Amino acid sequence: MKYLFAAALLVAGTVAGIGSASAAGGCGPGFHRNPYGECRPNRGPVVVVPGAVVVERPVVVAPVVRGCPMGFVWRYGRCRPI
Repeated sequence: MKYLFAAALLVAGTVAGIGSASAAGGCGPGFHRNPYGECRPNRGPVVVVPGAVVVERPVVVAPVVRGCPMGFVWRYGRCRPI
């Protein structure tokens, strides 16, 4: 009998949970919650207008040539002896 009661309670809890989760934050259809928790009406449909075409040009970076004297090598931001 305990198992039957537990199963019935589980089914009732599942059905009750589905009903409250289908609302939009508890505000009802056509409303939503703002960051402060207030119910606000939804605006009209969102229309996305295509924008301008953006053409990207390749970036060419010249290699950095460090002019260290003979016997030195460029390390840690300056010329250091070998």
